[in-house]
Amino acid sequence: MGGKVTIKKIAELAGVSRGTVDRVLNNRSYVKEDVRERILAIVQETGYVSQREVHLREQAEHEKELRIGVLLPNRDFGSQFLSEVKQGIARAAGELEESGVRVYVKQCETDLPGEAISLLDELKGMGAQAFSVCALNDASVSEHLLKLKGEGLPCVTFNSDLPGSGRILFVGQDIRKTGRLAAELMSKCIRPGEQILATVGNLKFDGHQQRLAGFREKLGELEFPEENLLLAETFNDYTETLSLVTDRIRQYPKLKGIYMANLSVAGCAEAIRREGKQGEIHVVCHDINPSIARLLAEGLVDFTIPQDFAYQGYEPLKCLAAYLRGSAVWRPEPQELMVQLLCRENV
Repeated sequence: MGGKVTIKKIAELAGVSRGTVDRVLNNRSYVKEDVRERILAIVQETGYVSQREVHLREQAEHEKELRIGVLLPNRDFGSQFLSEVKQGIARAAGELEESGVRVYVKQCETDLPGEAISLLDELKGMGAQAFSVCALNDASVSEHLLKLKGEGLPCVTFNSDLPGSGRILFVGQDIRKTGRLAAELMSKCIRPGEQILATVGNLKFDGHQQRLAGFREKLGELEFPEENLLLAETFNDYTETLSLVTDRIRQYPKLKGIYMANLSVAGCAEAIRREGKQGEIHVVCHDINPSIARLLAEGLVDFTIPQDFAYQGYEPLKCLAAYLRGSAVWRPEPQELMVQLLCRENV
């Protein structure tokens, strides 16, 4: 039957009043049995669905259990990052539990792409219907997430993006912009002819790649000589950073600026202290914790660009839950978090 079926239409077909139809649909008395049977037959024939049934169906759909999987990088990504991200995950999981959302977390032990793919499949096997992901930027990982998306399992990336993953949202800073900001700050601290050391944690992660790319891009615009820029990868390791920075200070007497695009700032500061270069070598870094705050106060770090790791753990889960529920609350565009700047005066 064409058109929307209403109580009025059923009443017309049955030759009774709308009140009679309402009494039958709500199983009330005072209706002759033959009339009741005639109305129920028309209801079945027309496929009529009451507003109450629609509401109950929608409520059941809304309240059905959802499962979201979280994939975290290995411990080399930094204890501060992992600790604060897990705090955000726990907060979101607690809030979502009441509405029937379960959160499962897996963490990589290595930076091998195969492990990340295997853990995503484990989460899928646990019933995950969506994924919050921070993983190394490898084509095979992105391709696997695209495959999962094709199966109706979307993902949100956070902190370090996976641009080729088909993710519906990225939660994190504009990392390239923060690298450019670091270069602008560094350019104010050095003079022509002096050298800069730029260290990153792990270039297998998009966030680290983008920081360095933004830093180099801005220095190029400022006509800083490429040959005066030294590059290094320290894998967020204190000992490795201490050794490498010490070596570069001794090897390059014109080294006057260090860009720490990783988490081992204490190792860099200790190298400067041991070599007696405090006040001579300027340091720009990222993030904030008690150690970096102390180094800012002591003048061993000039500037830091912080970010909210807890928010990055929290927000993807809230957005995915809203997305899976069909809510308009989720954000369809990449979420660019506000870029802040801290120095000795405002830390």
